[in-house]
This record gives sequence, C-alpha cells and structure tokens, in this order.
Amino acid sequence: MSVAFVKEPNEDQVEALPERDLGTDPNFVTPRGLSLLDREIAMNAAAVERARAAGDKIAVAMLHRDLRYWRARRSTAQVVEPDADSDTVQFGHAVGIRRRGRIETYRIVGIDEADPAQGLVSYLSPLARQLVGKEEGESVRIGPDTAEIVVIEAGAREG
Repeated sequence: MSVAFVKEPNEDQVEALPERDLGTDPNFVTPRGLSLLDREIAMNAAAVERARAAGDKIAVAMLHRDLRYWRARRSTAQVVEPDADSDTVQFGHAVGIRRRGRIETYRIVGIDEADPAQGLVSYLSPLARQLVGKEEGESVRIGPDTAEIVVIEAGAREG
C-alpha cells in the first residue's frame, strides 16, 4: 500500500496549525506600538531557536505561526501620530473623561497595542469610536453612563 494512504503520522510530521487572523481593518499603530511589534518578532525568533535546540517540533511549529503573524502585522503597520494642535480626539490621543464622579484616562491605540486594564483601547473599540472626533467639554455615552471629556493629550505614553 502506498504511504500516501496511511493515516499514521511519522515522527517528523507536525499537524498544520491554522494561521492567526490578521483581520481586515487598517493596521494603525503608534510609534510605541511599532516598537512593541519589533519586540514580539525578536522574542518569537529567539523562542523558535530555543525550541529547535530542544527538539520540540510542536513548539517550533506554533512559534513559526506566531512569528509569521507578527511579521505580517509589522509589514502592514501604518504609524500614525496625532496632531498635537488638534482640538478633537484622534488616534494616539490620551483622553480624560469624567464618569461617575471619577476621571478615567484612555489612550486610543492600535489593535495589537490595546490593553484596557492599562487604559490602552483599540481604535476599533466602542469606547474609542465614541470619543474620536469629539472635543473637550462634550459628553459621550459609555454603556449606560454619560461621560464628559475633560482633557485631550497628544503626548506619548511610556509602557
């Protein structure tokens, strides 16, 4: 019988992994986001070498898939810097809102840079969509609440 019809894998085969979804939206990034992409590529490349040296074929396959994802994200990245003189909320801006008597600050960033727990929200998020194009003093609906925009900053945020 031909080997092509045998279901048993040989020791060198690793089942093909599905590619990570790159999405169809523009890949806008902040300058910080671009450096984070570069860091992911470097970390994954180093991890591939460690897995290869350990003979871990499954880890190598998974890491290669992730490396392809991060390289594709890097190749499609469009660095966007906010206009420091703008009176309206834009990609890259930090926005302070007053909600429920407290001031919360969010920075509108790219998809891969988003970390809501750290106040970094994707430009595709409902919150960012509510804020973009608004000015200080305007109110926006955030879930069941109304929030007032109290400050807009274009400066970079370290993280």
